[in-house]
Amino acid sequence: MLGLQLSTLDTVALVVFAVAWLAYEPLVKAALGRRHMINLDMAVVRTAWMGAMARRESRLMDSQLLGHTINSASFFASSNLILIAGASGVLFGGESAFRSASSLVVIETSTRLLFEVQIALVLVTLARGLLDFIWAIRQLNYTIAVVGAAPDEVAGVSKVYGDAAGRLLNPALSAFNAGVRGYYFALAAASWIFGPTAFIVATLGAVAVLVWRQRASAAAHAIAEIRQILETAPVVEASRTSAKPIEETPSA
Repeated sequence: MLGLQLSTLDTVALVVFAVAWLAYEPLVKAALGRRHMINLDMAVVRTAWMGAMARRESRLMDSQLLGHTINSASFFASSNLILIAGASGVLFGGESAFRSASSLVVIETSTRLLFEVQIALVLVTLARGLLDFIWAIRQLNYTIAVVGAAPDEVAGVSKVYGDAAGRLLNPALSAFNAGVRGYYFALAAASWIFGPTAFIVATLGAVAVLVWRQRASAAAHAIAEIRQILETAPVVEASRTSAKPIEETPSA
């Protein structure tokens, strides 16, 4: 930006943040491979959910669960709008906002232009999260229509239909997760006003917390176990089905 001069440490901090924020998901997947992590395990769980949904006669519970998820995404989207409005108020507050911020001893901002760039980074991070939530809500609405259109078991397409529904639900909730993850990076971006060192520490700290929750938290271990149960359950179920008399098997 014209007239903006960043110190070497500020530049390094900004690059570290950009890489962590924009490339977090592919970098984590590349580092962890196909080993258990919440996002990968939950993709299997959701696909199993959609498979069970396609086999159920009553899908009221599935609709209620999706409705609850849409409400959660809408709540986070509304919260994002409030935060964006607050950051915008500071950004467009002019000289008075800069003087008020500069009067605090803990804040390190050399010029008004640098201060505006720091606030703008928070604003952009929040805006990206808002777009993720909006896309998640749209895809969840598509999924509700898919649940409502699910054919009866006698149609003979339950497994294929459930797999296809899972491929719609998974990106929807991945977008939801990306929106939630945006809060972590928005907090990291806000730490820049306390100096580049705090910015780097906060960015790396956000990544560390996210990775720990993906791999080492109690929730991650429980979901990994549930995934293993779901992946072995079809084998048991298939053997039970094959043992039934032919007359009890639903017609194709």
